[in-house]
Amino acid sequence: MKQSSRLVIAAMLALLLGACAHGAKNVERADLPPPDTTTASGAYEGATDYRIGSQDLLEIAVFGVSELTHQARVNSNGMINVPLIGGVMAGGKTVPELEKELGARYADGYLQNPQVTVFVKEYTSQRVTLEGALKKPGIYPLTGKTSLLQAVAMAGGTDEFADLEGVVLFRHIEGKRMAAAYDLRLVRRGELEDPQVYGDDVIVIERSGSKSAFREFLRSVPALGLFLAL
Repeated sequence: MKQSSRLVIAAMLALLLGACAHGAKNVERADLPPPDTTTASGAYEGATDYRIGSQDLLEIAVFGVSELTHQARVNSNGMINVPLIGGVMAGGKTVPELEKELGARYADGYLQNPQVTVFVKEYTSQRVTLEGALKKPGIYPLTGKTSLLQAVAMAGGTDEFADLEGVVLFRHIEGKRMAAAYDLRLVRRGELEDPQVYGDDVIVIERSGSKSAFREFLRSVPALGLFLAL
């Protein structure tokens, strides 16, 4: 893993130690809340505010004109190539903004009242960091709606030293860095919700028998699946 990622994990460890020493504020949620849109790349559901990023795969269709239905990968400069129109800047735009622009471009000499729909097929610009007792820890792209178990599978699954009770998920919520503890055994058995993972999330899996800051954090959590503000 890159040195910058290791520094991020080290900083989170320091935050955990401080939170455990001073008593972290417990924030109970009925459902696992999504991250702040200002700190993450966007959400998958109700994604009108999601901003398209590099390497996202878009599916574009024009109602009644099947020949114009196609997929376009956003390049590193944020551009896509659209039939009849040519190059269009998609990076940084929301889906409704891009639909409106494509509609205007098609209406300018090509189609009458075009109805353009854009669907983000792969959210490749969003990434999740997986660290700890995993076979292939690293930074992975989220190419669709992804759960905690699916994210762990992307990293090759847990290794033989993993403490399945010691899984910590970090996220920015309401302007604060927060963390939640999970028992992966309960998630796999369906006894605990398999939470959705978002871009910029960090997942750390503790090693059995270790005496780290994560162990102190896990002892401080009154119940699994509850977020603590760090």
